[in-house]
Amino acid sequence: MQPFGFRENANTCYLLILAFTLVFLPLLIRSSYYLLVVNLIGLNTILVVGLNLLIGYAGQISIGHAAFFGMGAYFSAILTTSFGLSVWFPSWFPGWLIPWVIILFAMLFTGAVAYLIGIPTLKLKGNYLVMATLGFNIIFEIVLVEWDSVTGGANGMAGVPYLAVGDFYFNSDLRFYCLVWSLCLLTLIVSFNLVNSRVGRAMKAIHDSEVAANTMGINTHRYKVKVFVLSAVFASLAGSLYAHYITVITPKSCDIMYSIQVVIMVIVGGIGSVWGSLFGATLLILLSEVLHVIEKFNVVALGLILMLVMIFFPEGLIPGLLKRRRSQVQSSPFRSRRSEVRSQTSDL
Repeated sequence: MQPFGFRENANTCYLLILAFTLVFLPLLIRSSYYLLVVNLIGLNTILVVGLNLLIGYAGQISIGHAAFFGMGAYFSAILTTSFGLSVWFPSWFPGWLIPWVIILFAMLFTGAVAYLIGIPTLKLKGNYLVMATLGFNIIFEIVLVEWDSVTGGANGMAGVPYLAVGDFYFNSDLRFYCLVWSLCLLTLIVSFNLVNSRVGRAMKAIHDSEVAANTMGINTHRYKVKVFVLSAVFASLAGSLYAHYITVITPKSCDIMYSIQVVIMVIVGGIGSVWGSLFGATLLILLSEVLHVIEKFNVVALGLILMLVMIFFPEGLIPGLLKRRRSQVQSSPFRSRRSEVRSQTSDL
């Protein structure tokens, strides 16, 4: 039996190790391309962590979170490039702060849309919920392509400004690395606190049995909507950061294939594992870069990886490997002998 607070303390140690690693990682990476890949891992981790809270803890499957990612990206891109927002702010308001305010409003707007969608949609179950979120993603993509006077159509939008703090612009891969991974660590901290809170225990109860959770007095629908909104807000943040980092956004960046890829990240990393979200995002982004040379078979390769993981590690790659490791340790002769000695000692 684990002592109370063991998991919380372990997660704190792991977060410190991750932060320490991130501080020194740029010293080992000299190439801008590799830094770009690491930054994409950070952006996807923010999105995947939110989706994993929805799937792994609340038990609600969504194949439409790329739409929320695109909503944050396009909200930031449109307002910072197509509108003269400086006239709406007082003269004393710092210009560099305007994009940050827009990102905040993008998160609020996306959360409001997710709330309005989640109220009726999350009453559905199983395949019906999957189809509803899938339909939302398809509709959003069609709107982006057809509303070309605002969104730029299939060509997308370019010229999104870099983020800045005062005179310090995040206009390089190294500078953006510091920003995105700071926010990624903050996302992980928020997620761990949520999972280990009263709300997290309620979500786990809903995931295990919605009927039993209702019997215990948990308002399951309200909790599902709240987690759905939170995951959409995380996706919006990742989308806004992506737009200001790449400075170009197209409907391809948030299409249905990206939604499926994000779900694969959750499954490969481990459903219901916050650390698995980081691992799943890392593995899939690295694989995507490797498979870029065989772009025609990219989808086939991702499908094969998903199939192998579901067959051999149905709980996810990280939880599956840890479970197998624990079973090997417990079945080792040395451990069996030690347990026998302990039993004899207790009898004496």
